[in-house]
Amino acid sequence: MFKKKRRGLDEINSSSMADIAFLLLVFFLVTTTISMDKGINIVLPADGEQKEIPKSNITNILINESGKVLLDDNPTLVKDIKGIAERKMASNDKMIFSVQSHSKTKYNDYLKVLDQLKMAKASRISIANPDM
Repeated sequence: MFKKKRRGLDEINSSSMADIAFLLLVFFLVTTTISMDKGINIVLPADGEQKEIPKSNITNILINESGKVLLDDNPTLVKDIKGIAERKMASNDKMIFSVQSHSKTKYNDYLKVLDQLKMAKASRISIANPDM
C-alpha cells in the first residue's frame, strides 16, 4: 500500500509583519493632527514691574476648598459673579479682580469663577497666591 505523505500545516509568512507595522505607524504619525488647546489666555506683567493700586480699584474674590465664594467678604454664588463684575466695571473702569483660592480648591471651581469674569468681559484679573 501506498503511504500518503502528510503535508505540514500552512503558516502565514510573518517575515514582513514588522515592515507593515512600521509603515502603519509612520502613516498614522504623519496623518494625525495634534490639536493645541488654547487654555486660559493670561498676559503676564514685565518682570519687576510693580504699581501701587488704590484699594477702591480692587475687588477680592476668595474661593475656599469646598467651592464657596466670597466677593469682598460677602458670600456670593458663582453664577452671580458676572452681574456683580459688570456693575463694578461700569462704576469703575480701572477695576481689578483679585482671585485667590485655597490650595485644596478644585480646579473646576476655580475655572467657573474665571469663566464668569471672562463672560463679564473683565480684562484685569489678578491671580493671587493660594495661601488662605
